[in-house]
Amino acid sequence: MLERTQMYMRPIKALGQHFLVNKAVAEVEAEHARGKKVIELGPGYGVLTRELCRKAKRVVAVELDKNLASVLKSKMRARNLRVINKDFFEATDDELSIRDTDIMISNVPYKLSSRVIEYLLDHRLQAVLCLQKEFVQHMAASPGTREYSKLSVMFQLGFSHTKLVNVSKGSFRPIPRVDSVVIYIKPKESPIGDIERRVINAMMQHKKKSVRNALADSSELIGMTAAEARDAAQDLKEKDSKVFKLSPDEILAVADRVGAKLKR
Repeated sequence: MLERTQMYMRPIKALGQHFLVNKAVAEVEAEHARGKKVIELGPGYGVLTRELCRKAKRVVAVELDKNLASVLKSKMRARNLRVINKDFFEATDDELSIRDTDIMISNVPYKLSSRVIEYLLDHRLQAVLCLQKEFVQHMAASPGTREYSKLSVMFQLGFSHTKLVNVSKGSFRPIPRVDSVVIYIKPKESPIGDIERRVINAMMQHKKKSVRNALADSSELIGMTAAEARDAAQDLKEKDSKVFKLSPDEILAVADRVGAKLKR
């Protein structure tokens, strides 16, 4: 199927399309699909889709490119496959059968990586993802490093993760500029509340500042006045610490205490 699909389709640069052509990588990813109900974002040429259909109970493949979706529907007629031609993030939970989905397995378009992580965090869904290597390094970054960001904090608070395999850039067509890595991620037991997420997001926008100043400078995002934010920070032992030097758990503890004042 791969060769025929390549004859029909050329990648669209505006969509950032880089299609997996390495079957061995797809086989590693698909091992986590055995007996499960899977959602795949961006099936591309269908190399991973084919392996998923061999192992999964059900596969819902969501493809934005109309021509690619059409080729997948006509060339891959697995009974357990449903192809949806739509922007993944505009599809409803019912359209995606997301409440009845066990896992996402996807070679994620690089430009969508952050949105995918946010989506998985919101839906508390486990996943096997092929992501840009540098992006994964940012997700796993340590406090005090240049790479440490809101992404690092939210990912480490929300998920545990395991690296499965490195993926060379030659595994894709067209060949991207960077290598990738496949990881397995699993939601942690305790979800992060909406208010706490809002406080964390606000603080990390001023990560080089002290906790007290970061809260004051982002008070509107939190839902406080600057004076209320400074007052909320007054009793925090971390008030004079630089935000980016705090661990994810320490940042969450600050967000919990600030959030408690908002809930009163």
